[in-house]
Amino acid sequence: MFARSNDTGSRHEPPAPAHTPPPAAGRRRWPHVVACAVLLAVAVSAGAVAVDGAREGGGVPAAGVPRGRPGMPDGAGPDAGVPALQARLRAQPRDFGGWATLGLAYVEQARTDGDPSRYPRAERALERSLELKPGNDQALAGRAALAAARHDFAPALAYADRALAANPYNERALCSRVDALVELGRYEDAARAADTADSRRPGVPVFTRYAYVRELRGEVDTARRVLEQALAGTSAPADVAYVATQLGRLAWNQGDYPAALRHYARALAADDAYLPALEGRGRARAASGDRGGAVRDLEEVVARAPLPGPLVALGELYEAEGEAAKAREQYVLVDAWTALARAGGVNADLDTALAAADHGDKEAALRAARAEWDRRRTVHTAAALAWALHVNGRDEQALPYARRATATGYRDAAFLHHLGMIERAVGREPDARRHLAAALDLNPGFSPVGAREARAALRDLAASR
Repeated sequence: MFARSNDTGSRHEPPAPAHTPPPAAGRRRWPHVVACAVLLAVAVSAGAVAVDGAREGGGVPAAGVPRGRPGMPDGAGPDAGVPALQARLRAQPRDFGGWATLGLAYVEQARTDGDPSRYPRAERALERSLELKPGNDQALAGRAALAAARHDFAPALAYADRALAANPYNERALCSRVDALVELGRYEDAARAADTADSRRPGVPVFTRYAYVRELRGEVDTARRVLEQALAGTSAPADVAYVATQLGRLAWNQGDYPAALRHYARALAADDAYLPALEGRGRARAASGDRGGAVRDLEEVVARAPLPGPLVALGELYEAEGEAAKAREQYVLVDAWTALARAGGVNADLDTALAAADHGDKEAALRAARAEWDRRRTVHTAAALAWALHVNGRDEQALPYARRATATGYRDAAFLHHLGMIERAVGREPDARRHLAAALDLNPGFSPVGAREARAALRDLAASR
């Protein structure tokens, strides 16, 4: 419930920084169901469309795209850079670095606006770069980033390793390697990869990943200290927005809403159009009791990028206010985005499992959760499978997965809530009371629906003693 968004492929890894262009006439907005239906048609036909004419030429050197995504390695800018790259490649069609950078720019665009129909374009551009110069590390790192964006983490790791074999200091490949290991559930390997990345290319992209690996191990103070040091060491508005947002997410996850709101305010002061900060502020406002402000923030987020995390968060806020029809509209849009993502080659099983378990087809949620668990065994896929089993009435099967989700020391109130509800269902009432209380102690506003359910369960457990 109240699932978080995530940008590199899973909604649970540290949200990858996604620059959003400032307000301007013509900025892409998503008028809900009609827009999603149109995008579905676009996505289905995307594979047959040339890369916006760029196959005929155009491009700039690989380092020539200005940094537009805060915290992202090697400075690929998703919006302003694409037309320049296309123009340059028309003039220099054999510029392998330009093709690699164009491919990365498409990946960043898709992550920014939630439109996975750009992923096939990215794939074609990166393949063209590899045709022109086989084995070049820029394109291999781009393939790693693309695979991660599509939630295909085993190939992402393989491409990152190939890129690093060619250039051990490729920042994007170093970061993609950490991301892939995290998303494959190989946390000890991810910690070592983060140490390696820190020794080779210290900077905001590496520091934020280093912090997240520590957070997954329950080392919250270390994660906070690393992020604070990263923030103190940067002045670029995009990086300030990104790192401050990560600090806000960490504070919110620990139930410190005033600190979260301060961090999000700093992020938005640096970049007032940065969607992850706006989404985070909406969640922190909801947890602080400012439902109106939360709804306004999340409505703005989903109008510009209708991704599953904020759609579910907004739907649950509507639900809590008794606006069932508006809530259902958000959940329908999750299904539309999922279909669009799959048409763009994205594995959307985790998104399906998380949203459908509470707000859709429970059997479909279980199928998706099982498929995702077979692919990668992380705390987040364990939690998703546990909850999907629970809502399908299979609590004895669910309990080992719910326990596994909390086994690394990662502190997440939703995981504790799910564990407590499953324990209650199998008759382990003392454990259920302990974990439900722990969820509310950690982050009492983790979800308007989930927190309400946890409080009701604790009341019932107390009455039955």
